[in-house]
Amino acid sequence: MENIIFITLAAVISGAETWNEIQEFGQERYEWLSKYLNLENGIPSHDTFNRFFSTMDPDKFENSFRKWVLSLGIGSADDIVSIDGKTIKGSRGHSQSAIHMVSAWSKKSGLTLGQVRTAEKSNEIIAIPELLDALFLEGSIVTIDAMGTQTDIADKIIEKKADYILQLKKNHKILYQDVEKLFNGPSGSEFIMTDNKHGRIEKRKYFVITDLEGVFGIEKWTSLKAVVKLFSESTDKITGEVSESTAYYITSLDTNAERIGKAIRSHWGIENNLHWMLDVAFSEDKSQKRNKNAVVNFSLINKIALSMLNQDKSTKVGVKSKRMKAAWSTRYLEKVMGL
Repeated sequence: MENIIFITLAAVISGAETWNEIQEFGQERYEWLSKYLNLENGIPSHDTFNRFFSTMDPDKFENSFRKWVLSLGIGSADDIVSIDGKTIKGSRGHSQSAIHMVSAWSKKSGLTLGQVRTAEKSNEIIAIPELLDALFLEGSIVTIDAMGTQTDIADKIIEKKADYILQLKKNHKILYQDVEKLFNGPSGSEFIMTDNKHGRIEKRKYFVITDLEGVFGIEKWTSLKAVVKLFSESTDKITGEVSESTAYYITSLDTNAERIGKAIRSHWGIENNLHWMLDVAFSEDKSQKRNKNAVVNFSLINKIALSMLNQDKSTKVGVKSKRMKAAWSTRYLEKVMGL
């Protein structure tokens, strides 16, 4: 087991994405691997790697992963933990729907803190409390999109001694309408953020109201202290075309609009720094793995590799280039793996 996981992780860090590529890596790096492993039986075949990850219990592997994250000594105080789901499209088969993973991502460390498999996106409501139970969150702010805006999820976050910011949509019809009306009056504290990237000028205005008198049903939401309006304006620098959107949130925070606004903005980190990286740098959506255990376990291997690569600050190149460097240099690979 130790040999297979070590070889797989080293291979994935170095750019391998299939069982055959992992086997090839092992054979080409046999001498280097022998420094750390007893390889008296040689390098496992690609079929052995496949069988191993297809039969290994994902829950036990996930539990070991969480222990590894805790061993890094990264505290949760003042962290922003974003929870979101991602469908692994390549796992879809003729008689099998694609596997959906719900992950928790730490802004402070840039690490994935844990993941839970669900049958489909609608099951995130069940998966999120399970994931929250497994995480140490005291002192952090947990951000979740509208799928996770449920009273029991808010309860769970407060139980974990954390705060929440939950996106509010029209599926909570009365609450949404009341919050929307609330912002027709005085808007409380305000904060403006502007980005000038990728050919667009993005202006985001955050408004926070803590006086919730007249909002129906707020007593159902544990520790709800404020509601938030986000007005976004995006201008194409070439065409001048302007698009606008409005979003609402509920939160247990009663702090100023700047802190809340920055926390809401940081939620996109799980999309840009985790999900997007898994697809672009690790080709996760293109993977042809079909066995459910193998898909989940290999997704975790990808996340561990990504976390290790992100932890390395010795070079300013991107993750894809770091993987190439690890393939070229065993000295750099050792540095990334902490050997």
